[in-house]
Amino acid sequence: MSTAYHDKLKSIMNVYVHDIYRVTKQFPKEEMYGSTSQLRRAALSVVLNYIEGFARFRPAVNRNFLEISYGSLQESKYLLLFAYEEGWSTKEQHEKLVSVAEEIGAMLWGSIKRLKDSDV
Repeated sequence: MSTAYHDKLKSIMNVYVHDIYRVTKQFPKEEMYGSTSQLRRAALSVVLNYIEGFARFRPAVNRNFLEISYGSLQESKYLLLFAYEEGWSTKEQHEKLVSVAEEIGAMLWGSIKRLKDSDV
């Protein structure tokens, strides 16, 4: 995986996390230790596991971290849907965040597939 690709993906993930933090500031205060915390942790886990995996030299270990990152992304997408259905975010916020999550997911999945194919 090229450094440019890595930098682009990391940059998009960074935007995603910051947008999640901005949106969750408007969640109900009683959700501070519930959905707000869970969504923030899931979004941070996406980028943190990606970065940790990228720093690993063994492809199988790298792929494991990428898979964890991808799983956290899926978790965050569900929590975004839940928040939207509860009325804690607007349609525009939800659609923008899901769109960014889809882009991240496609890039992560491509990286996972490339590593898996290189195992053969």
